[in-house]
Amino acid sequence: MKQPEEGQVTKGSRAPDFDLPSDDGRRVSLSALRGKKVVLYFYPKDDTPGCTTQACDLRDAMPKFEGLDAVVLGVSPDSVASHRKFRDKYGLNFALLADEDHRVAEAYGVWKEKNMYGRKSMGVERSTFLIDEDGTILEAWRKVSARGHADMVQESLAG
Repeated sequence: MKQPEEGQVTKGSRAPDFDLPSDDGRRVSLSALRGKKVVLYFYPKDDTPGCTTQACDLRDAMPKFEGLDAVVLGVSPDSVASHRKFRDKYGLNFALLADEDHRVAEAYGVWKEKNMYGRKSMGVERSTFLIDEDGTILEAWRKVSARGHADMVQESLAG
């Protein structure tokens, strides 16, 4: 299996491992989830319109993901405290991981320069990775649309 260059995570490459704090106070690592499929989605910011839409769609689809033996993990640069508030406000039923130094976003190639109204800044490009039981990327979706993305991921999982 090929090892990706930094930020060159593509279908068929090995998913970079990580160990991040979760909204519930635990630490979550990809290697500890071996044997399960993982839906790893990166989003820009808690409690913003697009991110809320995406999170709520995934929340509503969780029974289907669980039926396919898949774990859903959301990752953003927000803090654990911010994630807790976001989770509680919308009744999210999957873990949100705090990547405050954006090290994991960089490893997956989703930490990008953004241009909003002529102002450039760095941030997360909304992206999702479907990772198999052995840690291989099955699918990599970049620049995804928040609405309806959960259905696309579920269809891919169901194969």
